[in-house]
Amino acid sequence: MAVSADADTGTVAVLDVGKTNVKLNAVTSDGFVLETLSVANPVLPGPPWRHHDLESLGEWIFASLADLGRRHPLQTFVAAGHGSGGVLVGDDPDMAAGAALPMIDYEQPVPEKIQLGYAPLSGSFFDRGSATMHSATHQARQLYWMQEHAPDAVAAARWYLGLPQYWAWRLSGVAASEASLLGAQSHLWNVAERRFAPIVGTRGWRSLMPDFADAWQVLGTARPELVRRHGLPEGLRVLTGGHDSSLNHYRYHAGGLNDFIVVSTGTWIVGFSGRTALDRLDEHRGMTLNSDVFGRPLGGVLTMGGREFSHVAGREPPDAAVPDDVILGLIARRSMALPSFGDDDGLFPGSAGRGRISGPPPETPIERKALALLYCALLTAECVEALGPGPLVVLDGSFLRDPLYARLVAALMPNRRVRFNLDAYGVASGAALLASEGRRRRPAPLSLADPGDVSHLSPAVAVYASQWRARARAGHNNGFSRDFERTYR
Repeated sequence: MAVSADADTGTVAVLDVGKTNVKLNAVTSDGFVLETLSVANPVLPGPPWRHHDLESLGEWIFASLADLGRRHPLQTFVAAGHGSGGVLVGDDPDMAAGAALPMIDYEQPVPEKIQLGYAPLSGSFFDRGSATMHSATHQARQLYWMQEHAPDAVAAARWYLGLPQYWAWRLSGVAASEASLLGAQSHLWNVAERRFAPIVGTRGWRSLMPDFADAWQVLGTARPELVRRHGLPEGLRVLTGGHDSSLNHYRYHAGGLNDFIVVSTGTWIVGFSGRTALDRLDEHRGMTLNSDVFGRPLGGVLTMGGREFSHVAGREPPDAAVPDDVILGLIARRSMALPSFGDDDGLFPGSAGRGRISGPPPETPIERKALALLYCALLTAECVEALGPGPLVVLDGSFLRDPLYARLVAALMPNRRVRFNLDAYGVASGAALLASEGRRRRPAPLSLADPGDVSHLSPAVAVYASQWRARARAGHNNGFSRDFERTYR
């Protein structure tokens, strides 16, 4: 399967497939993004279910790859993708985008019959790697739905491929399984024991799972017919690819860090640690067992921080940075945002849809933004504490647009070193660095910043955090007392 990777990696084309948007990046071998093209990830209404439009997306990807190749010396292609995407394919990558059945949109609601039939088959926590989440999130549940709906199509299919490996197959014609993608709440792979989950054997899916390849392994080169049809770069090497958040974690490993916790912020707050003991993992508190690109366990924690931020900050929070005196004023008044406003419990079981503002509500847009930042900094600290020991905490992602976020997190964790990375292309950088894995002579460039002196924030934040934590935890264990509470709308 493998092709020699001894040649210079040149510029790397990185395909980053998100739920909402797809990006194609030209990235240097050191992980610096040179150019990015993007498009919305199209979804069709069905039948048989809401699904991604792989044919039109493929046309955009191949045309854009040719376009980037005219401006950059592309030698390698690698894809990254979210863990809730997989495609059941046939033998021909060009027929109907290779799909044997349409790729399910993971936010598509699942019929009750499918939910009830799937639950007893899904195995233990370690078989799943997570709690069973909303809608069609997990690949095993998607495949179960496909098999119940169209058993003949599943029986006639050739492979079931995770999203990055699907695009690698479309380009190279070579199918592979990969540990970090299957270890991202697919419910197909037991990371702790490095084996397929029981549902794979029970449902007869083992023959659909191709052999494993490392995320950095060269599967082959772009198929000649694609090169001719779209004008792709000759000899473009295709890597296996991996899970987006695991590749962001790998970027720090490639940069020389060893003992660290990384927390990425966006729609989700995602925390990863390679040191988390397996017995710390609690599926009822948003914790997960993931895999790094080397197949090793990564303790994880998930909470929908971006959605929580939006509920508190409002639809159009001001762009201006929040002054310290505004946050200190909210702390002094004991204005608190208590979880959870969205439909996800996060770290607080039973809290979904029960979020509220306690104490005097924020009065201005900047106060609303300040309270949202404080709330999300508290959620971040809870994520880190759940993951356990680790002297270094690295923050990245969209929350860092306001400098206050990193300083609040540092004030909440005085016994850890908090650093942050303003690079917004962690997934693309990590994916590109795969091209030099095993041949890197020195750590990849990595710039981490210090939040600075937070001594003026720490005393007030420490007292506030203790009170917030007690109320957030007690509220959902014992039921809410709504006396003196203001429901935030």
